[in-house]
Amino acid sequence: MTSSLASRSEFSTNEVAPTGASSSSSEPSGFHKTPPVGISSCGFCHHRSPLRFNPHPPPPPIPPILSLPNSTFCKLFAFTGERLRMGGKKFGVLLCAEDSDFVKKMYGGYFGVFVKMLAEEGETWDLYRVACGEFPDDDEVESYDGFVISGSSRDAHGNDAWICRLLTLLTKLDSLKKKVLGICFGHQILSRALGGKSGRAITGWDIGIRTVHLSSSSKIFSSLKIPALLSIYEIHRDEVWELPPKAELIAWSEKTGVEMFKYGDHIMGIQGHPEYTKDILLNLIDRLVKLNFILDSETEDLKAKVLAREPDREAWRRLCLNFLKGGL
Repeated sequence: MTSSLASRSEFSTNEVAPTGASSSSSEPSGFHKTPPVGISSCGFCHHRSPLRFNPHPPPPPIPPILSLPNSTFCKLFAFTGERLRMGGKKFGVLLCAEDSDFVKKMYGGYFGVFVKMLAEEGETWDLYRVACGEFPDDDEVESYDGFVISGSSRDAHGNDAWICRLLTLLTKLDSLKKKVLGICFGHQILSRALGGKSGRAITGWDIGIRTVHLSSSSKIFSSLKIPALLSIYEIHRDEVWELPPKAELIAWSEKTGVEMFKYGDHIMGIQGHPEYTKDILLNLIDRLVKLNFILDSETEDLKAKVLAREPDREAWRRLCLNFLKGGL
């Protein structure tokens, strides 16, 4: 099937400096020292609403990772913007942070990272930069089959205007029983929207590859024949403190008590980053050092551990795909 993407007039914005109302990428929540400015003067981007409907946008260069000759992704999609149009099922990415220059160059932004992992032929994927005040219209929400909430540099327990608006949207998505997958910050904000609590992790930052224990009682794992232990990239200093009422704890680790939870059959949160690649995590470690969140002396050990192991990316991909699109 032939596919195309409608791009924005502003596909790439300059990376924001790490001060004031700045942003970095979808790093872990609690990443910035200062609160963001109001939505009306967003420090993340230069516009408020999605511009994916612009009929005459200049096409941006295809990111090198997506232009590889043997890339299955490339055979299915032409990545030239912020909307993947193919008809069929329709999904939205609620992006909660700004793309770093590295991720924009290598993957076309975090939207490209999520689309590469989750999109399949015959689907439409839209991007909403919710940290900039870009949200789907109320009458649009019902047309979506599901949403993915990204990580963020902000605190899921904060009360920034866009976070409060996001909480309202998530409450609506719950009432409509829409499929929603939350990653890192997305995992935490989902918990909060449903009545749970999150905050700073008592044990501090978790950076690297973490082995996660999956609940043997959860049908979501047994039906896919997924092993009881899976490794995943982690980079966060916040965590879910208390699950929402009626939520099911389905994974934990020695570091974090709530690595995954499920709420009904339509909502799932993952504290780690199944979408991350090794180079993304290594770049984020460098950024944490520059922003003085970790010591330069820690980087060698952190990077060595990242380089020494591989996460179970394919198992996480199957899990996420089956949750969003299957009957799990």
